[in-house]
Amino acid sequence: MSLQLRSLLRSNGELELSLASVPVPEPAPDEVLVRIEAAPINPSDLGLLFGAADMSTARYAGTAASPVVTATVPAKLMPAMAGRADQSMPVGNEGAGVVVQAGSTSGAQALLGKTVAIIGGATYSQHKCLKAAMCLVLPAGTTPAEGASCFVNPLTALGMVETMRREGHNALVHTAAASNLGQMLNRICIKDGIALVNIVRKQEQEDLLRGIGAKHVCNASSPGFMQELTDALVATGATIAFDATGGGKLAGSILACMEAALNKTAKEYSRYGSTTHKQVYIYGRLDSNPTELIGNFGMAWGVGGWLLTPFLQKIGPAAAQKLRERVAAELKTTFASRYARTVSLAEALQADAIAAYGRRSTGAKYLINPNQGIAA
Repeated sequence: MSLQLRSLLRSNGELELSLASVPVPEPAPDEVLVRIEAAPINPSDLGLLFGAADMSTARYAGTAASPVVTATVPAKLMPAMAGRADQSMPVGNEGAGVVVQAGSTSGAQALLGKTVAIIGGATYSQHKCLKAAMCLVLPAGTTPAEGASCFVNPLTALGMVETMRREGHNALVHTAAASNLGQMLNRICIKDGIALVNIVRKQEQEDLLRGIGAKHVCNASSPGFMQELTDALVATGATIAFDATGGGKLAGSILACMEAALNKTAKEYSRYGSTTHKQVYIYGRLDSNPTELIGNFGMAWGVGGWLLTPFLQKIGPAAAQKLRERVAAELKTTFASRYARTVSLAEALQADAIAAYGRRSTGAKYLINPNQGIAA
């Protein structure tokens, strides 16, 4: 049997997190069985793990080896969760481990014993069975922990840059910029010679980014934030932004500052504002409040959603494979991830761990090793 972390949201509004014993899958001819040894807890994982539950209501029961966590979803948020009601769902978007069993095809057999990165869900499990073609073989000498975050953050950061290029922009803006993803994006932009404007909320986050070479860092808590952002946009010419916060006034403020920056260099006045298109893509909801837009940014603008999987589907397999190959080649440099703590499946459901990674704070990224403490 194999342990798997599962999230169940009952129709009565109760969330239950627990560990389930499931049969170890048998690979089909074109599949492999991966013993997962590292899986990151990304913000996107928390959406499935916690749903819309208020984790301040969390209650802890069970044993140290088999914990059970329950929490309450506010009644007003349950309609949005109806699609997953009463379904026990495995959690974890990506991870890495060793192929311990392979199907009969040559492609599957070639992976036996290899350390691979995987994506596709259910990675907070001791084992995962998947198509051999979906595995990314890690460079020799790479540990599962080093390769665990091969997909979500690296491909998201590369996807932002690729979106910028494909839509005709020359520089970009990123919020929540001191995150692991934000640090990767800085390394990409420095390496590729792309101007990047970083938006953070704290002085220590600003210091962190400047320490890795970021040139334009704006602190949203600063009294002079709007002017500082406008000045950075004048300097860079950035007209596309990727916003991880989603709610509140930040997206609208970015558009307003883009318009102000464009007007500083405008040759003539137009009552309709700048004709240069300004775009903000919301790719996260760190702030669950409504997105507020104040119409002081002309008529050439857009706000929309951006997600990695639809983007990869849009650019096609060949272009997506080029991005994956770059990640593999620069895994220990540009795309290196750092973790505050590695925990077992059971430890991931302890109160202190949930309190830490549930805050989504910079420098508090957790890694789960589903097989920690278990002999190979």
